[in-house]
Amino acid sequence: MKRKTIGDTVALADLSNIKGLPVQVPQPGKLVHLQFRRFAGCPICNLHLQSFFKNSSALQENGIHEVVVFHASKERMLENVVDVPFDLIADPTRKLYRDFGVESSWKAILNFKMMRGALKGVRKFGMKKPESLEAELGLPADFLIDENGKIIALKYGVHADDQWSLEELIQHAKREPVSA
Repeated sequence: MKRKTIGDTVALADLSNIKGLPVQVPQPGKLVHLQFRRFAGCPICNLHLQSFFKNSSALQENGIHEVVVFHASKERMLENVVDVPFDLIADPTRKLYRDFGVESSWKAILNFKMMRGALKGVRKFGMKKPESLEAELGLPADFLIDENGKIIALKYGVHADDQWSLEELIQHAKREPVSA
């Protein structure tokens, strides 16, 4: 499992979201924020996605299209993921995770900062059991991909609640011009 680096080029063909609609990565005239989350029903993930959903106008203003990958089946995602207006991708076999070098580790759940986010998420959304221990131990990752498929920024999380905030994503996007 080799991690991606800034400057790598990616093109994901044959992707479809959990509603069966095709998803393009890269996208003409837009940046794609490809985020890898843990499992459907993860309270930290749902809390994080809600922060993006509530500010989706800021994403649009900055030419960012959200594509969110979960280590879960399509059925589990439809049951558990809080309704968001983004392309949600089911990856129960972790193929995309392996392709991007996104790992699982006990460090995912052994962090004080993660505990605060988890408790806040559980209070708001409840807790759903993951489909596997590997999903529960999943680490998040963020990739910002330009319209030509080049990775222009990335982050591999070191614990379950270690991902870009909306503000961090927008700062990365502002450094990269996007054609209209």
